[in-house]
Amino acid sequence: MWSRALRASCCCWSVCRSSGPKVIRRPRSGRGCGAPDVPAARMTALEAVEFWKRLFEERGVSEPDQSSRYIVAHLLGAKTIEGLEPQRLTEFLSRDETEQVWRLCTRRLSRVPVQYVIEEWDFRDLTLKMKPPVFIPRPETEELVELVLTDLQTRPGVGAEPDARLNTCLEVGCGSGAISLSLLQSLPQLKAVALDQSQDAVDLTRENALRLGLQDRLQIHHLDIMKDAEAVLRTCGRVSAVVSNPPYLFSQDLTSLEPEVVRFEDHAALDGGEDGLTVIKQILSLAPQILLNHGRVYLEVEPRHPPLVRRWVEVNAEELQYVETRHDITGRPRFCILQKEEPNKNDKLDLE
Repeated sequence: MWSRALRASCCCWSVCRSSGPKVIRRPRSGRGCGAPDVPAARMTALEAVEFWKRLFEERGVSEPDQSSRYIVAHLLGAKTIEGLEPQRLTEFLSRDETEQVWRLCTRRLSRVPVQYVIEEWDFRDLTLKMKPPVFIPRPETEELVELVLTDLQTRPGVGAEPDARLNTCLEVGCGSGAISLSLLQSLPQLKAVALDQSQDAVDLTRENALRLGLQDRLQIHHLDIMKDAEAVLRTCGRVSAVVSNPPYLFSQDLTSLEPEVVRFEDHAALDGGEDGLTVIKQILSLAPQILLNHGRVYLEVEPRHPPLVRRWVEVNAEELQYVETRHDITGRPRFCILQKEEPNKNDKLDLE
C-alpha cells in the first residue's frame, strides 16, 4: 500500500498529522517553480526519477525522492518503482512518456500534492480518486478505520440484529469517502450515511463509491453540520455509530501550512476554530439525537484535544459518556471514543 510505504519513509503528505497538530514543514527554498524544457536526449525511468528528485530538492519541494518515484511509477502503470520490472527501469522512455513525466512533475514543482498530480491514492485496501480541493486522507485516518472496524466486529449487536439501524454508521465530513468506503468494503452487512459541507467532496465520494461498487450501501448528502443541524437530524435518523475525522486544527496553526495545503486543499476541512473544537462540539451536541442507545462516536482529533473533549462532554452532553482515548502509531493521543447512555442504563437497546 502506498500510504503505508509513505508512512515508513517519513510520509509524503503535505500535512504531517502524526507529529501533533497538523505540523507542516516549510519549503527550504523560496525560488520560483519554472520547469526546465523537455530534454531532447532520451532518458531512462531511473534517470528521470533522479533528475526530478534533484530539482525538487533544489526548489524545496517536500519529500523529493518519493514525489519523483511515485509520479514516474504511476505513468509506467505501477504503484511504486519497486513494482516495475528492472528492465523497464533501464529502458529509454518514449518521447510521449518523457513529456508526461515533465508535465506531471512540473505540477509537483508548483507544489501540487502528489495525490492530486496522479489523481489517485491508496487508503488501506482501496484506491481512491483524488481531486482538489477535496481533503487528502492521511495515515492516522487508516488507524481510525481499523479502530472502528475492530470495535464494530466485537461489540454485541452489530451484524446480529434484524434492525437495519444497528448496522448503519454516519460519517461527518466524508471528503473522498475514504472512511465510509473502507468500512463498507470490510463489513458487507454495514450501511453508511456520509455528509460533507463541500459539494466537491460529495461528488468525489459518489464517484469513488461507484468505482468501487459500494454505492448501494452508501447515502451521500451535501449538508453542513454547522449550518444545517435540523436537516442533518432529519436525514440521518438513528444509527449505531458516528465516525469523523473533522477539521481540528487550531486556527492559529493555519499559518504554518505548506504551500501544498494553502493553495490546493479545502481549508474548511482543516480549520477547527480557535480551540480546534468547533465542529467536534457540534458533532457531540447532535450525537445523542442521532445515536441509538449504546451507540458510539469515534473521532480523530489533535493530541491536545482528548482531555478538552472529555471535560466538554461532562458539562454539555449528559447522555454521552467518554469511553477512552486511543493513541496513534507514534504514541500520541489521537482518537476519542464516546458512547450514548440514556438515563436508565438497564434498559434494553432503544430502537425508538
